[in-house]
Amino acid sequence: MTPTITPRRLRALVLLFLAVAGALLAGAGPASAHAALNGSDPAQGVVVDKAPTEVALTFSEKVATNSDSLRVLDPKGKRVDTAKPSNISGTTYAVPLHSGLADGTYTVSWQVVSADSHPVSGAFTFSIGSPSKTSVKAVGQEVGGGVVGWLYGFGRYMSYAGFIVMVGGAAFVIGCWQRGSGVRPLQRLVVSGWLSLTAATLLLLLLRGSYTSTGKVGDIFDLGLLGQVLQTKSGAALVSRLLLLAAAALFIAVLFGAYDKREDGEKRDLTFGLAIGGVVVSAGLAASWAMAEHASTGLQPGIAMPVDVIHLLAVAAWLGGLTALLVALYLSRTPIEAAAVRRFSTVAFGSVLAVVATGVYQSWRQLGSWSAFTDTAYGQLLLVKIGLVALLVGIASISRRWTARLVDTVPAKAGKREKEHVSAGTGGKKGAAGGTKTGGDSKRAAQLARQQAAMDTARQKQRRDADPHRFGLRRSVLAEAGVAVVLLAVTTVLTQTEPGRTEQDAKAAASTSSASSSASDSSSGALTLTMPFDTGGSDGKGVVSVDLDPAGVGANEMHVYVTRPNGRAFDVPEVKIAFTLDAKKIGPLPVSPDHVTTGHWAANGVQIPMAGDWKVAVTVRTSDIDQVTVSKNAQIG
Repeated sequence: MTPTITPRRLRALVLLFLAVAGALLAGAGPASAHAALNGSDPAQGVVVDKAPTEVALTFSEKVATNSDSLRVLDPKGKRVDTAKPSNISGTTYAVPLHSGLADGTYTVSWQVVSADSHPVSGAFTFSIGSPSKTSVKAVGQEVGGGVVGWLYGFGRYMSYAGFIVMVGGAAFVIGCWQRGSGVRPLQRLVVSGWLSLTAATLLLLLLRGSYTSTGKVGDIFDLGLLGQVLQTKSGAALVSRLLLLAAAALFIAVLFGAYDKREDGEKRDLTFGLAIGGVVVSAGLAASWAMAEHASTGLQPGIAMPVDVIHLLAVAAWLGGLTALLVALYLSRTPIEAAAVRRFSTVAFGSVLAVVATGVYQSWRQLGSWSAFTDTAYGQLLLVKIGLVALLVGIASISRRWTARLVDTVPAKAGKREKEHVSAGTGGKKGAAGGTKTGGDSKRAAQLARQQAAMDTARQKQRRDADPHRFGLRRSVLAEAGVAVVLLAVTTVLTQTEPGRTEQDAKAAASTSSASSSASDSSSGALTLTMPFDTGGSDGKGVVSVDLDPAGVGANEMHVYVTRPNGRAFDVPEVKIAFTLDAKKIGPLPVSPDHVTTGHWAANGVQIPMAGDWKVAVTVRTSDIDQVTVSKNAQIG
């Protein structure tokens, strides 16, 4: 026979599950990049004949920068950039350089904040004239790691857990077990969720400045950094969350105060209002994540943000309600009715359907291809999450079987039971005091009242546990809760990992750039320039390649290829080319190539009047209103 799980053992199991979750979070390491570097000018590892006037980086999405976001260091480690990075076009950012730079190897170090609020960093080198020794290590500034990164990850986990427990617990009381508003363990559960979410939000607000910049513990309380955070999208989302938590506190006070004190018939008047108000506040809290993270950037943000809100609410109703049911089954003196468990089973089933439907959309949006499931870290983590969800649904199906067999073995006058125990003890004291004149008899009466209350509680528990179906339900719900804790940890790590679609786009751009470099270095004399672009529209990302043969003075044959980030031909309506030789104030010399086939344009007899460092500018139009111009310098002739 399986031994009964006492509240003490239950707490030990919960601590064990939290320890497992903490281990997952601790092993996650620094947050991966959500905005990927798609290209640079000069390119990584390239050797240029002439010192460039600027260094430009092209990311997969818009990023936030400051004065130290893009640094260029000479071989001795001295900065040679002269101004703050500026957004020159689309997702391309550049810093001007000092003139007359000496030959040698230069290091480009960058640290930015992606549009979905996560810090990104990296570094690479290029050389002028010929490579040289350098005292600079080509390592980007570390962001999202160390003690601050661990604390930030822990804060994110606690904020998700607090939201789920608070929202799901309150929904369980209103929608499934209204008499549970008077059960102390359920009250403590919902209040602890509110406290966890509030404390985690304040912690994230304090950590945010250091997390996205220096990564130093000493900068956590830097008011200057805090002021900068408040001006960002993430800072505004955290402040909004705090304001909504104030409204949530009022909601909880009414739920466990005025609502609990009313009789069952009178509660119906308040139930509808509390349900509407709770949904509004909960949706607002969920939106504070959707508006500042993955859903707010990338593909179809207008659809992704509402879907993300629905996903979070469904998860809270399912897993938070599951936690409330676990508390009701193990810690409550008031037995929960079979009808309430069945109502939650229906709510959980609908929540699972919503989680699966929204999860499928989110997976397609973040991955983009089947290969991303196995070829990217995001996809691999997502497979783990899907496996955990499948396991959770499997255990839930067992719980549903126990629920179908459940009967009310203990007639409960629920909702006030725990209060009645207290009042019984108090009444015993008063009765004894009125009937005797000695303090000893009064104490004796009070002791007997407490013993009677304890015996009543033990008798109720014995009757409750005598039902094998209820006992089986308790075990299956406990197993569900354990899997849910690990699932939440994996989800938290997943939100800090670079989406598979972005990672694959970056790999495609890097491979194309590498192939172009090989082509340009070949002895044929042909020149290939590859430039990623983003017109800003819903389908505006791609890569354009310009082939010039023989890349010399006089007539040249030019081919232009436009592809999507995954390498497929991109059928855009228009492409234009312009050549400019700034040193001689020649140009721009426009060229309008002819459309050959999907993603391919060509022009013959392109005249280059003289040798020099030519700027090749390509204008790509992807719709009637969306277009962008990208450029690169190349030695022609």
